[in-house]
Amino acid sequence: MDTDHGPSGPADAPLDAYSRVVTTVAGRVLPSVAALSVRTARGAGAGSAVVIGPDGLLLTSAHVVQGARDGAAAFGDGVETRFRVVGADPLSDLAVLRAEETTVPPVELGDADGLRIGQLVVAVGNPLGLAGSVTAGVVSGLGRSLPARDGRVTRLIEDVIQTDAALNPGNSGGALADSAGRVVGVNTAVAGYGLGLAVPLNATTRQIIAELTTDGRVRRAWLGVAGVPAPLPPEVTERTGQRRGLRVVEVVPGSPAGLAGIYLGDVIVSAGGRAVQDGQGLQRLMLGPAIGARLPVTVLRRGAFVDVVAVPTELTR
Repeated sequence: MDTDHGPSGPADAPLDAYSRVVTTVAGRVLPSVAALSVRTARGAGAGSAVVIGPDGLLLTSAHVVQGARDGAAAFGDGVETRFRVVGADPLSDLAVLRAEETTVPPVELGDADGLRIGQLVVAVGNPLGLAGSVTAGVVSGLGRSLPARDGRVTRLIEDVIQTDAALNPGNSGGALADSAGRVVGVNTAVAGYGLGLAVPLNATTRQIIAELTTDGRVRRAWLGVAGVPAPLPPEVTERTGQRRGLRVVEVVPGSPAGLAGIYLGDVIVSAGGRAVQDGQGLQRLMLGPAIGARLPVTVLRRGAFVDVVAVPTELTR
């Protein structure tokens, strides 16, 4: 039987389907991605940004606009306009901008928590000098952490998405979209990593974006405890379905954790009704709404569960 269907036969169908997905996503997202240019005391800088709301609301990477109060944005439809920085949060590497003029619709935002290894994603940027940049690949890693610093405060950006979609210079701040054209991450080209990385858009980062939009900054809560992941005893794992907790290795005297009665050697199992298996699990709870609010914490102490209540205070830089 002759199985050679020629250059346009069924053998090419998977490639055609793949191409259709990528071109559809590009057509949907690319018009809403702007090229940014900024000038600061450190010199000129460039990047990309995504229209996420009405009235010219844009989302980009904080490092793209670091040190800048405003800049210029250019869209693929030829519109060039000024923007101002509404708020930037270096600890999540996200910034919200407002452009004076936009003629394109906002993108649809997705949820990065639903991504799976091997899933198709498309990185869309608008580097200066290029009429848009589109690269496609798959999710090659989930749950990575990326260090970020703001003054003396260092924090890990959680659940960073790793892809094999190449990022061109100027793509930082651009969109990472799924096959349905929903934006699930903000691309970040980090010097020294050589990887396609994106800050995820999920419940936590949506809250950060909302605070930046309304308040121009992100307030964070402080508990005053440091810990390392530790395995839980088999009987605890059987009871809770949880394999790890956070062993306390430092409690700042007079801190909310200290006042609540959390001690060295305790293993934090849950906080605020959520399982805590590492420092990031506790860190993701430490956003604005937690400041001054009662935070129930369950610890494992000498084989027994102990419940305490902490009241986090605001983290000061």
